[in-house]
Amino acid sequence: MTTRYSFGGDEHLFVECDEAMSLEAFFKSLSMTNAIRDSGIAGVTEICPANASFQIKFDPDVIKPDDILKEVKAIESAAVRTEPVIKTRIIEIPVFYRDPWTHETLMRFRERHQDPKGTDLEYAARVNGLPDVDAFIAAHSGSPWFVSMVGFVAGLPFLYQMVERQRQLEVPKYLRPRTDTPKLTIGHGGCFSCIYSVRGAGGYQMFGITPMPIFDPEQQIGYLRDFMVFFRPGDIVKFKPIDRSAYDGAIDDVAAGRFAPLMRDVTFDFNQFQQDMNGYNAKLEGALHGH
Repeated sequence: MTTRYSFGGDEHLFVECDEAMSLEAFFKSLSMTNAIRDSGIAGVTEICPANASFQIKFDPDVIKPDDILKEVKAIESAAVRTEPVIKTRIIEIPVFYRDPWTHETLMRFRERHQDPKGTDLEYAARVNGLPDVDAFIAAHSGSPWFVSMVGFVAGLPFLYQMVERQRQLEVPKYLRPRTDTPKLTIGHGGCFSCIYSVRGAGGYQMFGITPMPIFDPEQQIGYLRDFMVFFRPGDIVKFKPIDRSAYDGAIDDVAAGRFAPLMRDVTFDFNQFQQDMNGYNAKLEGALHGH
């Protein structure tokens, strides 16, 4: 995994941790951005993490480009030598798969899809070699996902499945993007799942919808009062399938201010995870449910 450095104009340093998407690359990017933030390098004004890369904005009147490059390369060398461990959160996200709202939307845009006669879930099951939609939902919700990046639109998390590469669900994006996607849709494109934080255009396959708000610019929702964006890079997500009754109940709880996400603070050890992915994922889920 070779890190590439390049400058963007006079005020930006772009760092690409790897060309391929992998948990290892995300972890390295996250470790480096955390270390850069903690180091307090004079002149750094902003750090923007992305998938397997990040960008630093700096003031060239305070620190010269060559000097910030030297500082960041030193941090990379130190990060390689340290144990890959982060303190983070595991969060349960309820999902109403096969909901009527994303179904109505996807049917409006079938001419933009690879399979105009089916649904997004039926297509996703087929291209992943799974027998039916139920098997796909079980695979999608059966293991946790790592938040590798937050952005593109405000508060939208990119989620990478924490399983062996051969087990990862992969589904191409629509042939042409839609002009509409319901707010809080669970989407998927390539190897990434996402949660659409706002209603708008989109090209990811649509699998369901969550009742749990993840972006609140008004900061009226209890768990979003401190910060309008819920997710942070490094968060771990576990999807929980729910039915219409549970979805409606959660919507009522959100409206009444009673809804609180199920989440726990955890320490994630990348080396231990690599040694036994299934066992480590079971341990994470046990921590989420208190056993």
